Amino acid sequence: MKTYRYLALVALAAAALFAMWCSRSRSAPPYRSDSGSVWTTDYHITYSCNRWLGDSVQVVLRRVDASASVYNDSSLVSRANRNETSEVDEIFARLYTTSVVVHSGSAGAYDPTVQPLVEAWGFGRQSGAAPTQRALDSLMAVVGLGKTRLDGTRLLKSDERVRFDFSSIAKGLACDEVGRMFTRNGVRNFLVEIGGEVLASGVNSAGKPWHVSVDLPVADSAATAHGAAVVLALDSCAVATSGNYRKWHEHDGRRVSHLVDPRTGQATVSALLSVTVIASDCMTADAWATACMVMGEQRVKAAMERRHDLGVMTISTDDNGNYVVWSNARFAENVVQQ
Repeated sequence: MKTYRYLALVALAAAALFAMWCSRSRSAPPYRSDSGSVWTTDYHITYSCNRWLGDSVQVVLRRVDASASVYNDSSLVSRANRNETSEVDEIFARLYTTSVVVHSGSAGAYDPTVQPLVEAWGFGRQSGAAPTQRALDSLMAVVGLGKTRLDGTRLLKSDERVRFDFSSIAKGLACDEVGRMFTRNGVRNFLVEIGGEVLASGVNSAGKPWHVSVDLPVADSAATAHGAAVVLALDSCAVATSGNYRKWHEHDGRRVSHLVDPRTGQATVSALLSVTVIASDCMTADAWATACMVMGEQRVKAAMERRHDLGVMTISTDDNGNYVVWSNARFAENVVQQ
C-alpha cells in the first residue's frame, strides 16, 4: 500500500513538473535572429517567438522599399519625384507628416527635399567641383518642404521640380514597421536594427533590458574596432545616430559634409561629430538625429536641454581634438552606469 502511495506521489510530482515546464515553454518562446542587407546597409533583428517570422520581415521591408526608396526607380517616391503620380500611400504619408513636424520643430534644419543640394556637393550619383554660390542659389529655388503639402492622399507641389529623399528617415520607419508586425503577431520582446537605427521592446534572452552601445566617432570608415561612448538600456523606445565624421570630402582645401543645411545650401563640416537621439519611435529619432546635426552644437543644446520627449547626446571635439560629450536629462535616464 505504501508503495502505491509513494508511486502516486512521484507521479503527481512528475505531472506538476511537466505542467510547469509546459507553462514555461508557452510563456517563454525561444529567441530567434534574422539578418540581411537592404538599402545599401545591413539589418539585424532578434525576437522571441514560437515561430520564425523572417518571411514577414521581408514583406515589411519590400513594402517600405516600394514606397520610400529612392534607390528603387519604380518606388512611389521615385515616381512622385518624376511627377508621374500625386497619389501617396500610408507609408509616404507617415514619412511626410513626421518630416513636417521635425521641419517645423528644427526651424527648417530638417528637410527631405534637400537632395539637389546634397548632389551638388558631390554626395549623390555624380561628383565634381564645389558648386558656386550662383548654382546654390538656383538650387535653393527647388528645395523646401514648404513648397509642398498633402491634401488627403494627394501630394501637391507649388514647383514640380521639388524632389523627395527620405533616406534620413526611412530606415527608422522600417524599424517601426517591423516592430508593428511583431506586435500584431503577439511578439513582445524584440530588437530591430537597420543601418544603426534601433527599435527595442521588452527584454533580451537573459530577461534584462536590451543594451545598445553608441560608438565614439571614428574617422576611418574601414575601421572595425570602435570605442563605446555610452551603453543604453532600451525598452519600448528607439535610438538613432547621425554623424559627419565618415561621409565627407574636401573641396578647395576644406571639409564638406553630406549633411547640407537646406536653409543656406552650405555643407561645411563642424566640430559636432555625431548626435544620438532617443525617442518613442525610430522614425522620429532618425529624423531628429539628422536635424540636430544640421542645427549645430549650440543650437541643439539650447533647444534640447529641457525636452522630455527626446533624449539627445552630442559628441564634438575641442580645439585640442579631445572628445566633448553632452546630453540632456532625458538621455541620461537610459544610460547604463558602468
